[in-house]
Amino acid sequence: MSTLPLFDPAGGQRREVAPGAVHLPGWLPAEQQRELVDACRGWAAGPVPMRHTRLPRGGVMSVQTVCIGWHWSPYRYTRTAVDCGGGRVADFPGWLAELGRQALVDASPDPSAGDGYAPDTALVNFYDARAVMGMHQDKDERCDAPVVSLSIGDTCVFRFGNTEHRGRPWTDVELASGDLFVFGGPSRFAYHGVPRIRPGTGDPAATGLAAGRLNITLRVTGLSDSTG
Repeated sequence: MSTLPLFDPAGGQRREVAPGAVHLPGWLPAEQQRELVDACRGWAAGPVPMRHTRLPRGGVMSVQTVCIGWHWSPYRYTRTAVDCGGGRVADFPGWLAELGRQALVDASPDPSAGDGYAPDTALVNFYDARAVMGMHQDKDERCDAPVVSLSIGDTCVFRFGNTEHRGRPWTDVELASGDLFVFGGPSRFAYHGVPRIRPGTGDPAATGLAAGRLNITLRVTGLSDSTG
């Protein structure tokens, strides 16, 4: 994986959406977007395939998901895909952890922001033109370390809400290809979702993704093999 050039927070692009929630447009250069798309294709091919997650009440998510490091199924993490074949998930690569640490450094005025950040799982979500994600909290982790979110492909409307409930107040943010969004601190458990995708807004020549949106979220589970 190529080394990501340092983002310049003085460039005027950094936006704090809420305390601890930061949007950095255009953070990933095109070359690195293509490398991530290639990596995601490899993960989607197995050993645990990309799938539409089935929810406990019988609903099926419109988003397709594949996990690395730990497998997420509602509402827990396991090393094996207990809800789709039982295979062991692919290992979490060191280069992706480095990318997560760099994301925290660039999203914060504190150059030590990435120190000790050790993400051990990533959820890779693919949105086609009709896929959505309802308002939810990322709270299945046993750790409150920040979530690092990377977007590739079509632009989406990302709805970032409050920590108390799914309703207003919220802020709608357009996340385009290459954008970084980090949320931690007081915003770590904010409700968030994706009410719509803007089809055709991605550039297949730049990303290698023909259509749709890839979202890669890095997280720290706080689990070990003895607790997962």
